[in-house]
Amino acid sequence: MQSYYAARAGEYDAVYRKPERQSDLRKVEQWLPSVLRGRRLLEIACGTGYWTRFLAPVASSIVAIDSAEETLLLARERVPSKNVSFATGDAYALTKDDGPFDAAFAGFWFSHVPRERQVEFLAVLNSALEPGAKVVFLDNLFVEGSSSALSEQDEQGNTYQARRLSDGSLHRVLKNFPSEAQLHALVSGVSGALGQSARYSSWSYFWAFEYCVPSLASVGGLPA
Repeated sequence: MQSYYAARAGEYDAVYRKPERQSDLRKVEQWLPSVLRGRRLLEIACGTGYWTRFLAPVASSIVAIDSAEETLLLARERVPSKNVSFATGDAYALTKDDGPFDAAFAGFWFSHVPRERQVEFLAVLNSALEPGAKVVFLDNLFVEGSSSALSEQDEQGNTYQARRLSDGSLHRVLKNFPSEAQLHALVSGVSGALGQSARYSSWSYFWAFEYCVPSLASVGGLPA
C-alpha cells in the first residue's frame, strides 16, 4: 500500500476531480471542519493534505502523519499553516508522544485497513487519544460506474481493486466498503466498546463515521 501511494503521489488528487462527486465534496468540505473545530487533532494518512487544508483554519493544532514521504512533500507545500505539523508515521504504531490529542481524523484510510486488523487499528488509535476524544472517519461508498470495479475478495472478506497509474503500472489495492451496521458493530461489540456515541452520516458517494473514545473505567479496558 505504501509503495502504491508513493508511486501515485503526483496523481493522488485526481479522484477529487471526478465531476459526479463535486456536489458531495463541497458538502463534506463544509461539514468536516464543523465537527472538528477547536480540536487538538491527529490526522492519519493525510496524503497530499487535501483535507488538512480545510481543518487547519479551525483546529487548535494538527499533527498529520502519512507513511509516504512523497505525498507529505506535497502536503507541506499545500498547507504551510503554523499550527500544522507533518511527519512520517505508522497508523498501527501510534503513541501519545506528539499529543495530547482530543480528536483524530482519517480520510479514505479506514477502507484500506484489512478486516482482520480493524480492531487492532482502533485500539491503537484510541490509546493515542485522550478519553472522550472524538474520532471521525471519512471514506467512499461503492457506487457502480464511479468507483473502481472490485477485482477479487479474500478469505477474510477483504475486497480489492486493480488500479492502473498513468505510468501504466497495475496495482492490487485493498479497498473495503463497510456498511453502517458493520461500523457500529465494530466499535460497540468488542470487550464492551471501542467507541461510544457513534454516529453515521452519508452522502451520495461518501460516508462518515464518528465516535468518542471511551474511558477505561466505562469499558473495563481496551482489548490487548
